[in-house]
Amino acid sequence: MARVGYARVSSVGQSLDVQMEKLGGCEKIYQEKASASGKRPELDACLDYIREGDTLVVTRLDRLARSTVDLCRIAETLDRKCVNLQVIDQNIDTSDATGRLLFNMLGAIAQFETEIRAERQADGIRKARERGVRLGPAHKLAPEQITTLRKRRQDGALIKTLMQDYGLSKTSVYRYLKAA
Repeated sequence: MARVGYARVSSVGQSLDVQMEKLGGCEKIYQEKASASGKRPELDACLDYIREGDTLVVTRLDRLARSTVDLCRIAETLDRKCVNLQVIDQNIDTSDATGRLLFNMLGAIAQFETEIRAERQADGIRKARERGVRLGPAHKLAPEQITTLRKRRQDGALIKTLMQDYGLSKTSVYRYLKAA
């Protein structure tokens, strides 16, 4: 029954020192400097390493998971492996009924907040469209440039050449050509 720690900061310039100090009682600590949105090989290694009866220790939930869905996936892994979770700063310990209740309530609240935020965003987008606001990035090319691009393609210019000349991706060149 080992206590296994996991510490993460988002960028190379940040320090793991505070987290490492709090995780001092752990037999093994996995640490990484990686954005939560990217791959986290040390977290994957940690989740592979933990065994039945172990406790995964983190300082805060946001150091462990990037979203409620991610947290649920990790919680499922821990549950399947019969591993407890201890979150030091938020005083959560899933080894008892109260800790499991608190963990599930926080997860439910986070999911609710995510859904409410998505609904507000969808309402904002709908209202902006009703007002005639064009959403998305601005066009890179002026109407005259689009006409010239299309003419050059009709005259046999290669997509690769058009990409270089206009500073566009292949997808953008085809999108401009298709919109004709």
